Amino acid sequence: MARFDASDIRRYYDRQTAGFVALGQGGAEGAIHRAVWGPGVTTREQAFRYVEDRIAEVLAGRAGGPAVGPGWASGGPSGGLRWASGGKDGDAEGVEPPHVVDLGCGVGGSLCYLAGRLPIRATGITLSPVQARLAADRVRAAGLADRVTCIEGDYTRLPGGVAPADLAFAIESFVHGPSPARFFTECARLVKPRGLLAVCDDFRRPTDDPRAARAVEQFVRGWHVNTLVTAGELLDLSRAGGFEHESTTELTPWLELDRPRDRAIAAFVALLGWLPLERTRSAHLVGGSALQTCLKRGWIGYDFVLFRRR
Repeated sequence: MARFDASDIRRYYDRQTAGFVALGQGGAEGAIHRAVWGPGVTTREQAFRYVEDRIAEVLAGRAGGPAVGPGWASGGPSGGLRWASGGKDGDAEGVEPPHVVDLGCGVGGSLCYLAGRLPIRATGITLSPVQARLAADRVRAAGLADRVTCIEGDYTRLPGGVAPADLAFAIESFVHGPSPARFFTECARLVKPRGLLAVCDDFRRPTDDPRAARAVEQFVRGWHVNTLVTAGELLDLSRAGGFEHESTTELTPWLELDRPRDRAIAAFVALLGWLPLERTRSAHLVGGSALQTCLKRGWIGYDFVLFRRR
């Protein structure tokens, strides 16, 4: 049985999203996930878009294997990605651009970024009505309402009318799901055969360190985590759900850990202790501080995992 039900997760994000957007370093761009200072990244904006850029590469067939859909091509004046023209409304000989679904779309930042650079159709799903409203505002402001829709819903019980996906992705939302088996089962209904699924999130690493259990528990409680599996468990679940593993990239070495801000939060948490904070809206600070500890000590890792639908 899930530790946190859908209403718990909904309340968590309804309460915290305004703070994430206002205070988070990527909030102005709608990026409420972590910055990744991977190869080639030189600016903070690039770091916050690193994961979306990997998804864009997957769409273009640059992550190994064929592209999604027949119309993608690389090149053009900027050397970027384009959709080969020739059909109605710029489609590749009448082929519709791929449909991309964000499972846990937050305030729509990822889809707006991708749709602003690639001619995709896109649907975002979030449990939070607060996030759904902010996402709709962001989509309209970006002039993307004809191609991007963000709706309130549960990705483990997809709303009716969501079109089949050429690619679906979940960035830091997989851990909130009540059942990883149900996640893959529902994704198998959503993603087209030979389509792609990308999951970027935290995964447990094997450890015998007795200190790990308390830190992991604080992370789980503070961030409302239901699903914290190992890499091996993830692959078993994906195979049982109808997916083949394509690749795993560990992003942990490129995260920002132990920043001055993180040290200040850790000191605050140590001063006040776990129980008082758990009763306030600041419990996520405890969870975030515990996650930092887990990542630094190798008890948890942050991975980008790509699957292909059988």
